[in-house]
Amino acid sequence: MLTDEHRVVAHYLGGRLAKGYTFDFNQNRDTFHLFADLEQSEESVLIYHEELKALFFVKTFEGNPAYNDPIFTEKDIKRLVGMKLKIIFKDGEVMYATTFGYSPARQGFFVYPIDKQCNNEKVYVVTSSTASIEIIR
Repeated sequence: MLTDEHRVVAHYLGGRLAKGYTFDFNQNRDTFHLFADLEQSEESVLIYHEELKALFFVKTFEGNPAYNDPIFTEKDIKRLVGMKLKIIFKDGEVMYATTFGYSPARQGFFVYPIDKQCNNEKVYVVTSSTASIEIIR
C-alpha cells in the first residue's frame, strides 16, 4: 500500500470524470498517475494535464448531494486572504476561489474554495481550460 495519497476527481475537457488517488501530481510536470484503488497500486492511468479542465482534491468521493454553494457578496470575498479570483471555464462553469500563486503564463495554478464546508480542499485549474480569469479587488 502506498502512502501520502491524494484523493482526487479529474474533470476532463468534455465533461468526463475520473475518481481515484494520486501520489505523483506535480504542477510542474505534464503528467501524473491516477490509481482507482489504493490496494491495487500497480494499476494506474497516466493523465496529461492538457486533457483536463481541473483536478479537484477532495475530502470524500461521495461529497454531499444536499450541499448548496452559499452566496457570497463581493464584500465577503474581499475579506479573504490571498488573491481572489472569478474563474469562468470554457464550458460555462463559474468558480470563485482564492490563490497564492496565479500567473496567466503558467500551465495551471492551485485555488482554494471560499466556502470551507464544501468537499473540495483545493483545485488545480488548467489555465487553457478557462475562458476568463478576473482578479477581484
